[in-house]
Amino acid sequence: MEEKKQDTPKREEAQKQEEPGLKEKVIEVLRTCYDPEIPVNIYELGLVYDVHVDENNHVHVKMTLTSPACPVAGTLPGEVEDKIRLLPGVKDVKVELVWDPPWTPDKMSDIARYELGMM
Repeated sequence: MEEKKQDTPKREEAQKQEEPGLKEKVIEVLRTCYDPEIPVNIYELGLVYDVHVDENNHVHVKMTLTSPACPVAGTLPGEVEDKIRLLPGVKDVKVELVWDPPWTPDKMSDIARYELGMM
């Protein structure tokens, strides 16, 4: 029985390494959010500047939009926040809309460029 007690922490550690962390799960959720005018998710578009998860599982996302006049400026940050809030383990979410640095197409990932036929 002593061997099982010693083996259990190793298995738990291995499971933790296999399971994505909360930050990775937040990024997965961000990949489900789209600017309705561009058929690419906001993460690959480069609209997400930072994702921070603190030790208390409070999530802070800094993001921008393609332009300040974007028609979803009033709704997209709230949609992002709502989707992140549904993740198990998340205690609080803050989505901060920033304009500096301004978004430019060079912030897009190769995936986004490919999906938009820019490669």
